[in-house]
Amino acid sequence: MRRRQFITLLGGAAAWPLAARAQQPPMPMIGFLHSASPGPFASAVDAFRRGLSETGYTEGRNVAIEYRWAEGKYDRLPVLAADLVGHRVSVIVAMAGNGPAQAAKAATASIPIVFVSGGDPVSGGLVASLNRPGGNVTGVSWIATALVPKQLELLRGSTRNPMLIGALVNPSYPDHDLQLRELQEGGAAIGRKINIMRAATAADIDTAFGSLVQMGTDALIVANDPFFLNRRDQIVTLAAGHRIPAMYFSREFTEAGGLLSYGSDPIDAARQGGVYAGKILRGEKPSDLPVMQSIKFEFVINLKTAKALNLEIPSTMLALADEVIE
Repeated sequence: MRRRQFITLLGGAAAWPLAARAQQPPMPMIGFLHSASPGPFASAVDAFRRGLSETGYTEGRNVAIEYRWAEGKYDRLPVLAADLVGHRVSVIVAMAGNGPAQAAKAATASIPIVFVSGGDPVSGGLVASLNRPGGNVTGVSWIATALVPKQLELLRGSTRNPMLIGALVNPSYPDHDLQLRELQEGGAAIGRKINIMRAATAADIDTAFGSLVQMGTDALIVANDPFFLNRRDQIVTLAAGHRIPAMYFSREFTEAGGLLSYGSDPIDAARQGGVYAGKILRGEKPSDLPVMQSIKFEFVINLKTAKALNLEIPSTMLALADEVIE
């Protein structure tokens, strides 16, 4: 009897870990919705994971992440958002423009949504206000269109006061109309008319540069758009080949050989988005988390590209730069 009782007790002890595991809550899942492709945004995804880790979450250990990429095709976002809702994710992180967050908001009124976007979240209908977002949406914003006047000012100061300035914009981008207005107002502020070139595909970009050359364009500004970042190498190569000095919205362009960039730090914004996602997983409500505004902006000059363009950047501009790539 003693031996039988011992075996019974031993068997019960062995079952304890199994019962404990069975009682553990399921691992929370984050739905990650992005308007572009993984390659150009790998560093932003890494930064998002770092933000999560600051709140105690590590992918694969205590949180799962379902990734959905629109590959620059904005019409795919509603289907991708609905798919994530169908997976019953705990929170949706929507990156790169207002489009992903707008699609997610249309797909669910209950799942929390954290956006990381250069679009205006108020005029874009995502939140009621920055301080009191309300509903199930909050996030990180830097309102990239508001930077257009400064970008034009830096472009003019760095490129021999160009007379004819072109702008590359994507008509499919959700904030397209706002971009056009900012470009027109920014051009008026420096006494220049901005010639708009529209491009929604890789072939459109080639065509747009052909038109810029025919018009005798002196300089170019590329509007904020994840699709253009996806096509970074193509755009930088065309600008260099046609010897058109260009201003970009992100340092990724100047690192790839573009002449100038002025914009927010998207890596830090992605990290902040990860922090907010982690806070929501811990029980905080989106309506109680004010929209964070990225205040870190950087002006980058690629001197190697300037020399290739036979362009001498004024010392005043070099002094303003946060980084000079030599």
